[in-house]
Amino acid sequence: MNTTGTTTGRQLAALLLLTTAMTMPGMAAAQDAPAAGGPLAPTEQDVEQEQDAIAPDAADPTDPEDAVEDPDISIPGGAIIVTGRINRDPVQNSSQVVSVLSTEEIARTGEGDIAGALGRVTGLSVQGQGFVYVRGLGDRYSLALLNGLPLPSPQPLSRVVPLDIFPTNVVASSLVQKTYSANFPGEFGGGVINLTTRAVPDESFVTVGGGISGNTETTFQPGLSYYGSDYDWFGFDDGTRDAPPALQTYFDSGLRLSDIPLDPDQSFNDAPTTQADIAKQLGNPNLILLQRLGDVPANWSASITAGTSTDVFSDGQLGVVFTGSISNKWRTRDIISQSVLADFTLDTDFRDVVTDNRILANAMLGIGLEVGDHQFRFTNLFIRDTQKQATLSVGEDFQDDDSIQQQQTGWFERQLIDSQLVAELEFGNLGVDLRGGYARTDREAPFEYTFTYVRDNSSGRFGDTFINVLDRQTGDAAVVFSDLTEELWAGGIDLSYPIFDSFVTTVGYAYTDTERFSERREFLFNAPTSFPDGVGALRPDLLLGDAIIDFFDIGLIESTQADPAFDAGLEIHAGYGKINWEPIVGVALDAGVRYETATQTVDPAQVFDTVTSSTASTLLENEYWLPAATITVEPMDDLQLRAAASRTIARPQFRELIFQTYYDPETNRQFNGNPFLVDSELTNYEMRAEYYLGGGDRISVAGFYKDIENPIEAFSSFSDNAQLTSFANAPSAELYGVEADLAYTLDLIGLGGGFFETKELGIFANYTWTQSEISVQDDDITRLFPGGNTPASNLFADGVPLTGQSDHLANLQLSLQDIDQLQQFTILGSYASERVTSRGTAGLPDIVEDPGLRIDLVFRQGFDAFGSEAELKLEARNIFGQNNEEYQTNGTDRIEINTYDLGTTLGASLSITF
Repeated sequence: MNTTGTTTGRQLAALLLLTTAMTMPGMAAAQDAPAAGGPLAPTEQDVEQEQDAIAPDAADPTDPEDAVEDPDISIPGGAIIVTGRINRDPVQNSSQVVSVLSTEEIARTGEGDIAGALGRVTGLSVQGQGFVYVRGLGDRYSLALLNGLPLPSPQPLSRVVPLDIFPTNVVASSLVQKTYSANFPGEFGGGVINLTTRAVPDESFVTVGGGISGNTETTFQPGLSYYGSDYDWFGFDDGTRDAPPALQTYFDSGLRLSDIPLDPDQSFNDAPTTQADIAKQLGNPNLILLQRLGDVPANWSASITAGTSTDVFSDGQLGVVFTGSISNKWRTRDIISQSVLADFTLDTDFRDVVTDNRILANAMLGIGLEVGDHQFRFTNLFIRDTQKQATLSVGEDFQDDDSIQQQQTGWFERQLIDSQLVAELEFGNLGVDLRGGYARTDREAPFEYTFTYVRDNSSGRFGDTFINVLDRQTGDAAVVFSDLTEELWAGGIDLSYPIFDSFVTTVGYAYTDTERFSERREFLFNAPTSFPDGVGALRPDLLLGDAIIDFFDIGLIESTQADPAFDAGLEIHAGYGKINWEPIVGVALDAGVRYETATQTVDPAQVFDTVTSSTASTLLENEYWLPAATITVEPMDDLQLRAAASRTIARPQFRELIFQTYYDPETNRQFNGNPFLVDSELTNYEMRAEYYLGGGDRISVAGFYKDIENPIEAFSSFSDNAQLTSFANAPSAELYGVEADLAYTLDLIGLGGGFFETKELGIFANYTWTQSEISVQDDDITRLFPGGNTPASNLFADGVPLTGQSDHLANLQLSLQDIDQLQQFTILGSYASERVTSRGTAGLPDIVEDPGLRIDLVFRQGFDAFGSEAELKLEARNIFGQNNEEYQTNGTDRIEINTYDLGTTLGASLSITF
């Protein structure tokens, strides 16, 4: 099978450079490009002398027994620095604690996206749709980079981009660094995840592929949907969901809805339209009417990847890589959703049937240029993630003895466009890295409809009928329009130079400027008190018919009129200096400090001519000195001991600061921000022992400790079956734990000839034990908007764990593979113990999620198809049917918050490379 990578010539050059590191340690790169600040290329005589000096039992990277894959890695400040060894394994050679997933290792997991593949890395877990947690810490403590540059997130509740939108075919490697170094941004709590895109391929190739899959709980089972528009299957709207003319006229007018007349007979303020005109254009049956799907279709996907390279100049190569893919997936969840009162008695009990149709389309164009020791990488990425959702809920409100029926339809568009240029240059001993990029994310959620019908179960005429009289007591109807745009400019320069043998200095400057505009406009249909119960029994599309609106004078209320939109910004200037020094053979020090200033603002945006008096603003101006040091000692061959210490920060996310309600379709709950949040400050320590067995085999054990000042935690409250989640700073917290990692390959030829003659068994296992505690004293306070100072004990209990933290994380991969051909069978197991997703309030227990144990099977087989290389992949996910469980319990009773069957997914895909 054709693969992308570096040329043979460049591999030889890198090998010679690494050999020189035996006499000039700390100055070579463990990747396809020489390290910034590395030594001059060795002469042939230097190489011969160095080869003579190598001990007979030293690892030889040219020996298949000791050779390991050389993944393409692009990070700020240059390459991974080698600590004086000839072995090219970047995990061993790095001066920091890193995990690297190469293209082959990503393929072994069989996952279709990077989030799934990273979920197999030590100490990492995936929550929700693509949010990667490091050591049980939430995504706020994770930093995601693409080719060393930051990415804005199209997900309002996430600081980092959800990684399940990155297909594995666009990524050459994924690096996870868990110890902080000053060349990375200061928002580094648990670790950094750096994705490196494909660059210059070895040779021209074209790979096309397609796949189908199905889930036992969804595929060919009943589900829900609504028509929408003609192009929904493709993830795009045909214009049906554009703001209708009357609504757009209102948006453009600068008037408040209370300034708009109800009908044409009323005229004031020279209003350009009427509430009746707007209301009638909001009742599109194609966007409202739920439909029952008798058989939900199977999932499908298609992709194409192509690359070519050509020689340029006298010693250069120009490469182009393009990849594009689309997937269409369905998921139906039958959710148990309950809520409790302060005394833990049942308040509501609902069953929600939710069907999602998710369409993910992406494309990447990468242009790579290698000229001598210089590398240039121009990457352009487009990702569009669309979710079409239909929900029907039926349940009981025990306080009013009413039965409730609610339906929701939604369309959520998320789009990322990213363009970046990276230059890694070498001028003799001077290494220069230049990075710059522009990225924009958009999220649009037009026409989010909610209709609530109530049955009072009385003996009256309509006591056994669900009715909606549009008064927000006995039924309601609402439609929401949300729009989010975020733009990010980023750039940086890094200079590296060896002051003397084994002492490399690096200095750098980085700049990011992020601007976000977030708007949410919610409209409630409002009927007069004379609205008949019989009319309220009409189905939603008829209830909002033109004749009903005109005859009964149905108007609108804009519930978000106080704070409909916000502007947010974050500007960061950072400078750093660091050294990589090996004072004696076997001892290496990586130390540095970063100075970072940041201004973060959130302000209500003026969308009305009348200026609002909102106080929901935030201004955080901070500067930090962030030191970091890691010392690596090699007391004996192949044994490394590391110790690391650092200070880092975690800023509140824009969404957590914006005092504006946001509905999350994944968790089926609402969120509201707190403008009073402040930065969290972290002190980090780690000690680790690593033993390398050769050929990429290794075992490691580590202990870590983090002290967190002002950690940001989520807390929830309940009202009328609506769970509202907000955020607050806890006083302090600490987190500590132990992790162990094993990678070992066993040659099976000893089992006899025949089948096992060319087979090997790969064993990859890791385990992380973590404990965390929030500290709350009687006199501690936290700040909530708009009330201000609040006793911290009202929200947090002393000694409880941080949200998102599992005590136990474990992964196991058993991979039986053929060394002469592509034939691989892998068993993948992952386990995460219970973790808190949100704090309980008013004395209620915390909301807990139990991810449990998941077992997957993946089989890959290569074969010849019409003279071309082909690959067949078969997969079975969650074969034991682990469920999604999210609940509250007081030790005796258990309340299901968001519990449903995940089912088992079976899939098959085929790709052919020409």
